[in-house]
Amino acid sequence: MTLIRLAGVTKSYPPSSKDGEEVVAVSDVDLTIDAGEICGIIGYSGAGKSTVLRLINALETPTAGTVEIDGRDITKLPERALRTLRGDIGMIFQQFNLFESRTVAGNIAYPLEIAKRPRAEITARVAELLEFVGLSAKAKNYPEQLSGGQKQRVGIARALATSPRILLADEATSALDPETTQEVLSLLRRVNEELGITVVVITHEMDVIRTLAHRVVVMEHGRIIEAGPVFDILSAPTEPATRRFVASIIEDVPEGPQLAALRERHPGRLVTLTIRDGEITQADVFAAFAAHGVRFELVHGGINDIGGRVFGHLTLALSGDPDAVQHAIDAASRVTQLTEEDARG
Repeated sequence: MTLIRLAGVTKSYPPSSKDGEEVVAVSDVDLTIDAGEICGIIGYSGAGKSTVLRLINALETPTAGTVEIDGRDITKLPERALRTLRGDIGMIFQQFNLFESRTVAGNIAYPLEIAKRPRAEITARVAELLEFVGLSAKAKNYPEQLSGGQKQRVGIARALATSPRILLADEATSALDPETTQEVLSLLRRVNEELGITVVVITHEMDVIRTLAHRVVVMEHGRIIEAGPVFDILSAPTEPATRRFVASIIEDVPEGPQLAALRERHPGRLVTLTIRDGEITQADVFAAFAAHGVRFELVHGGINDIGGRVFGHLTLALSGDPDAVQHAIDAASRVTQLTEEDARG
């Protein structure tokens, strides 16, 4: 079931000077996000991804198009209805945005106090969330006494305080080290799986997408240029910007100086196999090489696991009788995608 829908959405801002031009942050965006999914929106700085997030939680109004939450066009809601809507949407930020003068428990309690919930309900809910994020022992601490990862866990707990259906995360791991990032991503996965909350993640880090998201939306210059299941996009990106993101975490087919260096170090014939889940396996190909008496060495690439599905590019140096090597290459080419690197410039 579609929970979030953007249809023909454009957001522009007036020029900053009399002779300037208007700034178009988002241009003609169509986007649907299903209830219960984790959707990652990725793009370089200025791509428009954070503007999309602000349109979803009604902090911005589109210049054109409609934004719907659960079938309601929120662009037409009065302010009182928007305040109610925002109570159904939690938000976490890159810089945590905690109140330094409040304890951990006080920060989590804040949205509930604003909503004028009974004191007993607030106390019980805060205790429940502290346990969920693993910070029960830090209830009386202040933000300055916490690590970055702990601060973000407080931010997540505060965002969950009013039991929202949607959680928006704006670069929520960008200020964290790699190990802490993985802990926060694991917590966000629990939020989705155990609480059934729809999560929308804004990031410029493809590893966050690979680790967390079910579906990825790639933005560039205010437009969506590619979207689909994470496995499909990572294993077969089509747009140049997407390929650059994917190349930051996945070894691709070697080319240019990298390919020249491999040729110099390895005297055998170089071939690259593309392995994709549901098709031929690397074991099948290796067995075919062995059956022809061909020796092979893995010299580049690797296999990636995305949600239990595998793909990757493996560059091999083949050696042995030239005729046997050619027969092995011909046999492998019939069952999987194989690139003859020595035939490339």
